[in-house]
Amino acid sequence: MNNIEDIIPHRKPFLFVDRLIHLEERKVICEKIFTLETNDFYNGHYPGNPITPGVLLCETVFQTAAILILKNFPRDQGIPILAKIEDARFKSIVKPNEILKITAELEEKYNSFFLMKGFIQKGDGTMVLKIKFSLALAHSS
Repeated sequence: MNNIEDIIPHRKPFLFVDRLIHLEERKVICEKIFTLETNDFYNGHYPGNPITPGVLLCETVFQTAAILILKNFPRDQGIPILAKIEDARFKSIVKPNEILKITAELEEKYNSFFLMKGFIQKGDGTMVLKIKFSLALAHSS
């Protein structure tokens, strides 16, 4: 649908969204596959039984939310940065090469603050993560 690098400022190796699937005014759905071959963190995160780190799953949701904001609000207002993590619930582990569907939804907007919720599901629909968080627009100067 769009090149992710044309939307958000993140770049490899810290870009955790592969594809934009669906975009609405208050909701976005993206996709990610953390491959064993291209992610060195698997070498040290539970060696022999690699598990995708929860903090990277959270970051994947935050980047998905940034896509929603930057596609729907003027870029000259700033870039979205993480302001608050209210609640994160991990429901299932993620192994390498699993297809992940990431959803971020805008609940409320107050000036330059965005109250968000997000979740990740595996390709089979298994819930992986539910999270509530806030992003704020910051100028890069």
